[in-house]
Amino acid sequence: MSDRTHFGFEQVPVEEKAQRVRGVFDSVAGKYDLMNDVMSAGLHRLWKRFAVNATGVRTGMRVLDIAGGTGDLARLFSDRVGPTGEVVLTDINGAMLTFGRDRLLDAGCVAPAVQCDAQQLPFPDGHFDCVAIAFGLRNVTHKDTALAEMRRVLKPGGVAAVLEFSRVWQPLAPAYDWYSFNVLPRLGRLIAGDESSYRYLAESIRMHPDQATLKAMMEQAGFDRVEVHNLAAGVVALHLGHRF
Repeated sequence: MSDRTHFGFEQVPVEEKAQRVRGVFDSVAGKYDLMNDVMSAGLHRLWKRFAVNATGVRTGMRVLDIAGGTGDLARLFSDRVGPTGEVVLTDINGAMLTFGRDRLLDAGCVAPAVQCDAQQLPFPDGHFDCVAIAFGLRNVTHKDTALAEMRRVLKPGGVAAVLEFSRVWQPLAPAYDWYSFNVLPRLGRLIAGDESSYRYLAESIRMHPDQATLKAMMEQAGFDRVEVHNLAAGVVALHLGHRF
């Protein structure tokens, strides 16, 4: 295993990446939701709702939301599982987790909030009916380890959902690149007071595995019948993996 990895386009020591990513989200936590709405013109809310619906989660089920950030996905899952189910919100970043926990409480959702690393989940084998991660896998240093952990804590018959930026339809790539590297950093500076974090966002998307590669990684991690759903011409992709 290499002792270096990527942080955006930059090569950094493996042990440094988590700290650098933590710094990004410490910086943007307070404006994270607003920036998501501005960057995607609100589409991120539709993408998350599509992902939750696609999992088929039902009343009474137990769901793990990894890298759950400010709690958007957890709230949608809470509505689906109802009072007899359980949604556990996790994030490696304390500032983001606090925002997410408080937002869920404000919405009347009482969900356990656990600060933990996606690569070392503190949950027993086969504990959850559904495990989900939305826009977080690209920030994980060892994605294969995180995927294996997701499968480990999933019950037989359960489903894992990975919602993440992916490879856009090729004819749209020049316009998408221009937006990503010119507009996004400026929006970050104007709205969140942080240009460099949103430049990292654009770079991290390009370094993340494309649809086919991530599907193969999930299969290698032991998931069965991996499905890929492209959204917004491939700007975002939902990968669903099952455990039989």
